[in-house]
Amino acid sequence: MNSSDPATRSGVPLWLRAVIPVVLILIWFALFGAGGASFGQISAVSKNELVQQLPASADATQVQALQSEFRGTETIPAVIVFQRDDGLSTADLAAIDAEIARITELPGVVSDGVSPAIVSDDGQAVEVIAALDTGVKPATTVDAMRTSLADNAIDGVNVYVTGPAGLTADLTGAFAGIDGILLITALIAVFVILIIVYRSPLLPLIVLGTSMAALCAAVLVVVALARAELLVLTGQTQGILFILVIGAATDYSLLYVSRFREALRDNAHKWEATWVALRGAVEPILASGGTVIVALLCLLLSDLNSNKSLGPVAAIGIAFAVLAALTLLPALLLWAGRTAFWPVRPKLGSPHPAVSGPDATGVWPRVARLIDKRARLVWISCTVLLAIACLGVFQLRADGVPQSAFVLGQSEARDGQAVLGEHFPGGSGEPAIIIAPEESLRDVADVVLGTAGVASLSVISADSVSGTLPVTPDGVQAFGPPGTPPGAPTVIDGRAMLQATLEDAGDSPAAEQTVRSMRAALTDADSSVLVGGTTAIAIDTNDTAIHDRDLIIPIILGVILLILMLLLRSILAPILLIGTVVLSFGAALGVAAWVFDGLFQFPGADPSVPMFGFVFLVALGIDYNIFLMTRVREESIVHGTRSGILRGLVATGGVITSAGIVLAATFAALGVLPILFLAQIAFIVAFGVLLDTFVVRSLLVPALTYDIGPKIWWPSKLARR
Repeated sequence: MNSSDPATRSGVPLWLRAVIPVVLILIWFALFGAGGASFGQISAVSKNELVQQLPASADATQVQALQSEFRGTETIPAVIVFQRDDGLSTADLAAIDAEIARITELPGVVSDGVSPAIVSDDGQAVEVIAALDTGVKPATTVDAMRTSLADNAIDGVNVYVTGPAGLTADLTGAFAGIDGILLITALIAVFVILIIVYRSPLLPLIVLGTSMAALCAAVLVVVALARAELLVLTGQTQGILFILVIGAATDYSLLYVSRFREALRDNAHKWEATWVALRGAVEPILASGGTVIVALLCLLLSDLNSNKSLGPVAAIGIAFAVLAALTLLPALLLWAGRTAFWPVRPKLGSPHPAVSGPDATGVWPRVARLIDKRARLVWISCTVLLAIACLGVFQLRADGVPQSAFVLGQSEARDGQAVLGEHFPGGSGEPAIIIAPEESLRDVADVVLGTAGVASLSVISADSVSGTLPVTPDGVQAFGPPGTPPGAPTVIDGRAMLQATLEDAGDSPAAEQTVRSMRAALTDADSSVLVGGTTAIAIDTNDTAIHDRDLIIPIILGVILLILMLLLRSILAPILLIGTVVLSFGAALGVAAWVFDGLFQFPGADPSVPMFGFVFLVALGIDYNIFLMTRVREESIVHGTRSGILRGLVATGGVITSAGIVLAATFAALGVLPILFLAQIAFIVAFGVLLDTFVVRSLLVPALTYDIGPKIWWPSKLARR
């Protein structure tokens, strides 16, 4: 073979050129198969109970652990509500007793943890409180309870399973579509966009195959880590992982495909074109993926376990997206060659699209000419527009929402809670739990009973047939008919456990205020007293999420700024890029606030929503700036800064816009799940990505840097050219 043949110039033997892509494809095929099998195991390792997301130091977490010592097992309460508008008859009550007996026998229901029927004062409703063993998934037990109640329905009596266990079951059910409808919706959306972008039937399949391989590999690793209890995998983390990997892997693939198509015009052989494409794509893809990974790993500094685990879970997904785009995709395109682009194949020697001069036609050359003529007007107009949109941030309510509002659409638990509140104290079945020293029990009881919003108080006692004894201002009372001797509270390690039933629903703002007041008063009385329960879990979760938000956002900004300085070898350019992305995030959040309140009328937002929106928008928004500015720097070295900016804009306009549309479509797919948190993240990120793609990356950044000129690269030598 002639050594001057272009096919042999790289010095790599022909047999090795065949072996390398085959080995890479086989490795990824194995990961695809193993990861695909792991999809079915995700639900077994997912945890959607709020208390499991709290740090071990939180009061509510400590109380949850101590409860098992008093009850003998870790439990979560379910509340069964029976209701008839015209009042329950004697026959209804007998039938309800039979229902209770059947419920008691179900797996997952603590046999001695089911209360007798408690009739409301108006005689129209009955509540039954059942303790469920958390060793069995609460959703499984609640589903069995609902099935039993439906199979033995009492004519004319409405029945609901609510309480913390019922709400958890509804939330778990809402997440059931994650590995089905969510993934299918995202893949269809991306496939349609890729067909429009490439006008080829084969190339979209290659790109989507690469994305799915990356996702399967990520799922394989994440499930293994969750099974080993090295991280907490929740339904929302799972949904974000799916969308993030599909979107990011597709974005990175688009960049490589663009470079490969350029290389095929200049190289006769696929091998040479592959190496040229890799040399052009590896730096921006690694820089982009590395920036996102580092930003995500900053979440490890969070206190909330769900936030802390999202960092490594999403970082693993991005790492596999980068690996797939730089190994599997090049191997597949090396195999397919020009055929991948059929019917519009790039021909050897065909001219590259002009990026400047009179021959440059199309949308991006026109945008470049606009910036050339009106740079200052363009960037000032964009800045004013985004600043106006930012005003909506002041009406964003991101201080937490009731757990009953987590699920959008139909929720039996939410309906049952509304019925419960009409006939019983709103906090029935989800009391505040107080762990207090035995010697302080009387003083603690006086403080709790004196707190506004507390309906009643009881103490755990093994001497009572109900398991509790009522507590009044006169002390612990007997439970039973007159003459029943008073029992003694159960004391373990010198501590007793009190249960305070609240007047308001446990997840309501009024209940939260009651528990906050109770905690403050108890701290003054005895600082060793711990307050937990459903309401306290919600309070500690929200407070921890706010702490994480205020800590993580500045850290991520600082880390990304340092990475950009190293990548662009400049100080001024990274500062300006960070500023534009933050402005874009503020605008997206402001518009989202108007939409959430005015259009969707959401009850508010979780404190984690702005933080997650920030993480994804800033990290992924910086992606596009990295794609743009690395190309601008290349062009500036050869053609000068201002010319380089316009040439870089035209050269990257199509691929970055396509990538932005793909990423927005994948995140918008989160909206198919009836989960408030994911619906809000879907809108913020999808809208923000489009804003960043069409306004910030296409107009604001090029116009601002063009107006500043070579000084944008200060203090590097390029600033003096």
